[in-house]
Amino acid sequence: MERMFSVIGCQHGHIGSFIGEMIALGYSCKGIYESGDRKLAVGIAERYGVPFLDDMEEALAPEIGIVGSAALNNEKINVIELCESRGKHIMVDKPAVTDRDGLSRLEAVIGRGRIQVGMMLTERFRPVTVTLKRAIDSGELGDIVSLSFRKPHRLAGGARAPLFFNKENNGGLIVDILVHDFDLLRWLTGKEVTSMQSVMTKTMMPEHPTFYDVAVAQVVMEDAALAQLYADWHTPDKSWTYGDSRLFVCGTKGSAELRLNGDPALAKEELMFTVTGREPLARKELQPVPHKLCEDFLGGIEGKPSVLTPHDVLMVSRLTVEADEQAQLIDKTAAVV
Repeated sequence: MERMFSVIGCQHGHIGSFIGEMIALGYSCKGIYESGDRKLAVGIAERYGVPFLDDMEEALAPEIGIVGSAALNNEKINVIELCESRGKHIMVDKPAVTDRDGLSRLEAVIGRGRIQVGMMLTERFRPVTVTLKRAIDSGELGDIVSLSFRKPHRLAGGARAPLFFNKENNGGLIVDILVHDFDLLRWLTGKEVTSMQSVMTKTMMPEHPTFYDVAVAQVVMEDAALAQLYADWHTPDKSWTYGDSRLFVCGTKGSAELRLNGDPALAKEELMFTVTGREPLARKELQPVPHKLCEDFLGGIEGKPSVLTPHDVLMVSRLTVEADEQAQLIDKTAAVV
């Protein structure tokens, strides 16, 4: 396979980390193609010193083996299918799909197995989550009883494109944000989800009727462990971080807390604390990540065992679409006169 890649669709800055990782691994970037708003694409092209492409066919040239995409969320499945038709492996920013139709199309592509499909589920590749995974797998915390994910986010509404507030384009809060947490649930526990209930509430922006700003999902895993997934768009503009994200795990022998964005009273870097029946509360030394997202993806292309597989991409996409489909919707703005 040629050591060259391209980008088709650049509507989110996350794609920058894909470009950076691929270049660090010795790949060269043919360039970035974006048919819509080009402001972000041009900026990223300049930052990484790669060309901006005016013709999408340039991004699908024969020498290109891999394509990255941060297209609009509901358009990524089109890029995935295009790459399959041209025999190009593809890595997309999350989420890969936004609805049932996209899910069915993704399932068909992955089922055919002609290309490797990756998604930027970066939470699996952080020292703090890798350390937690090892603590769970070693039995340090005992049998897992419950997991709780808290993921508040800063909206920064003025910096968002209008399409962000349209559920048809963006997918909405569950699909766009909780996708990371559904993925971590499966990876950390090694179990599948057996049932769930979800709710989304709308407390602001009546001018964007499909934009909901708070979401919660109650989940039951195969071994009867319970989980709560929570996200919102209410982190204040003056907050020290875009969102004070936390992860809590309770087991029969101990518990753990992850402060994913650090703690302003302690340290800016990600933190993990554990307490067990034998050891008091203590900060855990974080373990190194064996390899990064793109290295894992490239290994999958070569047939090596992967941390994140196309099956994982499909399963988490299915969970988020199902959680979104059955969510109870509460619109508080509808009562405002």
